[in-house]
Amino acid sequence: QVQLVESGGGLVQPGGSLRLSCTTSRRLHIFSLFNLGWYRQAPGKQRELVATHTINNRANYADSVKGRFTISRDNVKNVVYLQMNNLKPEDTAVYYCNAQSPRVDADYWGQGTQVTVSS
Repeated sequence: QVQLVESGGGLVQPGGSLRLSCTTSRRLHIFSLFNLGWYRQAPGKQRELVATHTINNRANYADSVKGRFTISRDNVKNVVYLQMNNLKPEDTAVYYCNAQSPRVDADYWGQGTQVTVSS
């Protein structure tokens, strides 16, 4: 089994920055074949997609974070990052990473890391 572990969350003031990381419990030689994504869920709201990084190396973002967040990956280290700049109070949520492989029908989730943006 493969587990995903997020880190980097915390409390920041509006306008601040954080970098989230998500890594696998063990290195996978097929990590490059996984689509990766970051999701978030605020209290009382549905989980929403924040950003994705696909197998063909394309990054996509929710409109609410475009220009502020950047997703990237390191296939050798099995890590996906989410750089978050100019954070806003509405970014407050638990952030989850996801890795999925359509070919092997795999879908892995992390346990989440709390991001709180407040003065």
